[in-house]
Amino acid sequence: MQTIVPYLTVKNAPEAIAFYVKALGAKENARVPGEDGRILHADLVINGGSVYVMDEFPEHATEGCGPVRAPSLEKPAPVATVINFGAPPDVDAAHSRAVGEGCKTVMEPQDTFWNARFAVVGDPFGHIWMLNAELPAKS
Repeated sequence: MQTIVPYLTVKNAPEAIAFYVKALGAKENARVPGEDGRILHADLVINGGSVYVMDEFPEHATEGCGPVRAPSLEKPAPVATVINFGAPPDVDAAHSRAVGEGCKTVMEPQDTFWNARFAVVGDPFGHIWMLNAELPAKS
């Protein structure tokens, strides 16, 4: 089991889950709807890693944190989720797929000074995804 799992809050979780399946290659393991139809919990796997998704519940405040609200395009989430890939070309392919399905490029795929192929996209639900693969060692 992964020791840390991102838990994304979104507006319209069913739509977000369908988007993540198309844009990021997610596989849905479980979905728990509430009595009103909003998603209390969904368990996705993206490139071998777990990501949880839930609808926003602004009417329920969490002690010390306030209401559970989703980010938006105008006010994106203040954290990003990293997807690590096994090979640099996978970053380019993932970026192309994500943008083709509606993500916006924040940073084009490029080789970085920290020895990674790296790109960043923003999804229509206000979440930022960093796409990363270590570059082969230079001889």
